[in-house]
Amino acid sequence: MKYLIIGASSGLGRELANKFAEKKKNLILVSRDERDLKALKTDLELKHSVSVEYLALDFSSIEDIEKNLISNKDITNEIDGILFPVGLMFDEDNYQTDHSKIKQLIYTNYISISYTIYKLKENLNNENSFITGFGSVSGLIGRNLNTNYAAAKRGLESFFESLFFDDDFKKINIQFYVLGYLDTNLAFGKNLNLPKGNVKKLATKVFNNRNKKSYKTYFPIYWNLIGIILKIVPLNLIIIFKNLLYCQLSPTPPSRKVSVVGILINIVSRLVGAAIVRTGKLHKYLCIILST
Repeated sequence: MKYLIIGASSGLGRELANKFAEKKKNLILVSRDERDLKALKTDLELKHSVSVEYLALDFSSIEDIEKNLISNKDITNEIDGILFPVGLMFDEDNYQTDHSKIKQLIYTNYISISYTIYKLKENLNNENSFITGFGSVSGLIGRNLNTNYAAAKRGLESFFESLFFDDDFKKINIQFYVLGYLDTNLAFGKNLNLPKGNVKKLATKVFNNRNKKSYKTYFPIYWNLIGIILKIVPLNLIIIFKNLLYCQLSPTPPSRKVSVVGILINIVSRLVGAAIVRTGKLHKYLCIILST
């Protein structure tokens, strides 16, 4: 069996490569940095006695993907699963961001993924084949930070949801993880006062669930509750709150300004914490909210 991991040289991609190699799965690794890929290949082959091939390419370039990945039939023929832990984020990302950077963000985080899936779908060769994508909780609601990154991740999530209903993909397990703050170098939510998701646990979860039927989930798990609340609260109401409270999303919030999303997350995280410590007393939860 052979698995393709795009975005494999660092963070979640590297952990996935380690987990699959540990389980004696042969790999094709794709990333931008050839030196990192070569070092990872050597490490995995020595530790786990598996076959590892790699391709260095720019995943924001459709031309590079077509030339070095899609057309490389010797490597991509008959693969058993494709994973996309690829991602790109800039510190300065809003409506004023340079167009070339916006294009790079949108292609890396969405368009290149959809293109690769449609081009390699026929190469998936058995009933347990799977395609796994990774979104971000930053795409749950509009933002004035990481604007284009969040838009791309929301688009990617919608794209994977569409694959759930596409008859051309009914024999392929489509899986999608909406990720909160992980302990990696690329993670949304670094300034939120919430527990970090362990990337090793996530890699284990992805491996163990690879043959499950199509589904979507949040990681860490507490984001399931936060995600539900953020989707239930009408956007117009959030805008009203923002205007009333002079709220402003900021990586380092000013002392007198509060983020609406931050308020909601703070409330939910306190509720979750209270639920762990004390069970099932609604009036206690209300007290927690009112004291926020």
